[in-house]
Amino acid sequence: MSATTTSSLPLNAPRILFNDFARQWRDTRNEVIDAVADVGASGWYILGKNVDLFEQSLAAFWSHRYAVGVASGLDAIELSLRAAGCEPGQKVLTTPLSAFATTLAILKIGAIPVFVDCDESGLCDLDAAEKVLEQRPDIRYFLPVHLYGQSLDMARLDSLRDRFELTVVEDCAQSIAAAFKGRPTGTSGQFAATSFYPTKNLGALGDGGAVLTSSEAHASQIRVLRDYGQTGKYRHSIIGYNSRLDELHAAVLNRVYLPKVPEWTRRRREIAAMYRERIENSNIRCLPCAADCESCYHLFPVLVEAGAKTSFMEHLQHHGIAAAEHYPMLIPDQPALAGAPHEVIAECVQARRLCEHEVSLPIHPYLRQDEIARIVAACNSWR
Repeated sequence: MSATTTSSLPLNAPRILFNDFARQWRDTRNEVIDAVADVGASGWYILGKNVDLFEQSLAAFWSHRYAVGVASGLDAIELSLRAAGCEPGQKVLTTPLSAFATTLAILKIGAIPVFVDCDESGLCDLDAAEKVLEQRPDIRYFLPVHLYGQSLDMARLDSLRDRFELTVVEDCAQSIAAAFKGRPTGTSGQFAATSFYPTKNLGALGDGGAVLTSSEAHASQIRVLRDYGQTGKYRHSIIGYNSRLDELHAAVLNRVYLPKVPEWTRRRREIAAMYRERIENSNIRCLPCAADCESCYHLFPVLVEAGAKTSFMEHLQHHGIAAAEHYPMLIPDQPALAGAPHEVIAECVQARRLCEHEVSLPIHPYLRQDEIARIVAACNSWR
């Protein structure tokens, strides 16, 4: 579609949303209502059969033996670190470019985040991480993030885990159905944490999360931690949390949304391929993705000239297209970190570059072909 076609669009054309939950509801309404009705009729609302069934389904989907539902993605990371034995004052190597929850989980434990730069795709730079680990035997925990829906090199992650005897907690909140050389994210670490926040590729009608592991002992420990530290009714063996995935969320996720993830992922990949093929504006560059990475495209970041983000986003807004930034400020730069112990290894050059240049285009699975054409045309007509 040409720039002329775009400029002739009526400015009152329907707005293209970044996520369209109304369309998702129209597609899934009857199934969701049936699932909710069954939970209501059961009279059991907390830690019942629906949570059990969903945990089994999720573990199988993600090639793990166990999944444990919790209240949020933040809790999934924090409880994983707790179960891994991470204690106040211990160092956790992680990324400066992610949702703040990744680092917040470390801080809530009382541990110290150690930030290492990203590569050009926004993923944790495993070469830089290796150099840090060679020089820092005090770092025993690693919390990498499979950002934007891309996958880290899982074999490299295995190598770092084994060589440095690390406990690895993979933040997979954005990477369900993503893989590297056919191997799913979340299968290298002793723990993987995910989120069911509504915007995720597998999102609930509210908040939720899960810890995945292939260790029976770890799964049992997470179950105790999520339920007040109880090992039996009114027997509290450790200091725990109130972090339980609700039966309602579990029923909807298991019966309605999880079965749709393959279809939704296929559609996200189709849209990404169209963007990569059809956006021809030299002022816009699609974020690189490793050849062996099978992204699930939770997000579709593009890079524009530093200082031009506002202009680009206003241009998209003018054409009725919602865009977003992921993430405009590095975690170490957040005011909340000013008084919290943390370390930054060297200057996070690549991570800071992404903060300055990144804009995310809509890529939800309910985008229509005409809307994709409008987005591409608006991109090509900018400047």
